[in-house]
Amino acid sequence: MNLSDYVLEFLKQKKIKNVFLITGGAISFMIDSFSRVKNIKYTCVAHEQAAAMMADSYSRLGPNLSCTMVTSGPGATNLITGIACSWFDSIPALHITGQVNSYEKQGAQKGTKKTRQVGFQETDIVSITKPITKFSYQLKNPNEIRYVLEKACYLAQSGRPGPVVIDIPMNFQKADIQKNKLKKFIPPRVNINKNLLKKNIKKINSLLKKSLRPVVLLGGGIKIAKVEKKIKNFLKKINIPAVSTWSGVDIIDHENKNYIGNVGVYGSRAANFAVQNSDLLLCLGSRLDTRITGGVPSSFARKSKVISVDIDKNELSKQRGLKLHLKINSNLFDFFQNFEKESKKFKYNNISWLQKCNEWKSRYPMVKEEYYLQKKFVNPYVFINELSKILNKRSVIIADDGGHLTWAIQAFKVKEGQKLFSAFGNSPMGYAFPASIGASLAQNKSKVVCIAGDGSIQMNIQELQTTIFNKLPIKIVIMNNNGYGIIKQFQELYLNKRYKATTAATGVVNPDFKKISKAYGINYTLISNHKNLG
Repeated sequence: MNLSDYVLEFLKQKKIKNVFLITGGAISFMIDSFSRVKNIKYTCVAHEQAAAMMADSYSRLGPNLSCTMVTSGPGATNLITGIACSWFDSIPALHITGQVNSYEKQGAQKGTKKTRQVGFQETDIVSITKPITKFSYQLKNPNEIRYVLEKACYLAQSGRPGPVVIDIPMNFQKADIQKNKLKKFIPPRVNINKNLLKKNIKKINSLLKKSLRPVVLLGGGIKIAKVEKKIKNFLKKINIPAVSTWSGVDIIDHENKNYIGNVGVYGSRAANFAVQNSDLLLCLGSRLDTRITGGVPSSFARKSKVISVDIDKNELSKQRGLKLHLKINSNLFDFFQNFEKESKKFKYNNISWLQKCNEWKSRYPMVKEEYYLQKKFVNPYVFINELSKILNKRSVIIADDGGHLTWAIQAFKVKEGQKLFSAFGNSPMGYAFPASIGASLAQNKSKVVCIAGDGSIQMNIQELQTTIFNKLPIKIVIMNNNGYGIIKQFQELYLNKRYKATTAATGVVNPDFKKISKAYGINYTLISNHKNLG
């Protein structure tokens, strides 16, 4: 069997239905297999960076991990920003890169070991991507293919998920292999210390009973572990205030009586008050990064006993001033399964604390009534608030970075069933638009709302053609403030208002988005003030 055909058959077995790709010489044999292997599609994109971002969002919403295929050299290196998005947000994705023929590689022939390049567009993508992947490997011979594919997919989806890269030389892609003789990958046995987990859950129950002001922090790890439904039951049982990180903002309905808001440097005042005045903070699936704790981690949850449940032991051992009272290294699925068993008779009844947190939520709304009185232009908080009112419970909303991401997370009121996300850890300009394409395809060409800025939309604006060709129902919102707003704010705070490289006067200029829309045959609407919002 042809190796490339085998790869596509393997992807089909893994229920990967769509591959995001750009062709090129070093990946041509692999892509040619789509002409022979049925029931697996590919989507041609305009830039490899966008392909990786499409794959990232596809994995977030799809039933399985996603896949890209690109050529060697610049094709492979263009993936890096998207791979980093998946790495920092713990998203599984399989990236298959083509490589020059094995006999043309650096070091393959005598005297070439220290040369910079031998084959055309030869680049050591494995070494480049190792720091931002769970597994990055170049095939040494064709007969490794089954073992490497199985290992890569296992690692991408097990433990704390993440992206993987498989680099396949051209001559291996067209090689014949004997399918039945290929070596299998046998996943290692994962041992769970159930006794330790039970012991820690008993400690949590004991601390909760003694606590006067407990708070639970919902992190993105809850979605990765697919335990959102368990959170609902958990909150119903213990009935304490809940706050979320940005990554966890769409885990819970924002009208839920237990939900106070999202926390951190750009969080709501009510949620931050709840955390800072708590005496017990139970953190579920959050790495507690500096955007949550602030620049002085020792001041975070200042009088609270902080309990952290995380699948990654390295996140629990960070030494940066944040003191954890109890560290629980566990998958959240196992944690909740055991918590439900050990806490059947547990009941928490401090209603006054929950009422106090809800009082803060009512007193310090993110969208104030006076914002609606603004006459000139559109207040971004008003726009996001109105947008959240009209979208239904099945809506997918993807925001980009910077100011408009901040407005979106702060002002959007999530309904149960909605998805609101971004590439939170890497947070590159240009993520939201290609991610919206991946999300739409993951859900059978469903509607997606993309929230971008005038700067970020230009990073991957070429994918307008991908959207049109595939007839995707994506609504693109460009929040246009003619510059890099959040960096301007930084310049105001720290650089005495020296607006360098952030405004039209200093070199940051926009095209005419109306003309661009017309060129692609896309409907265009301008909302210039609150009267136009309807």
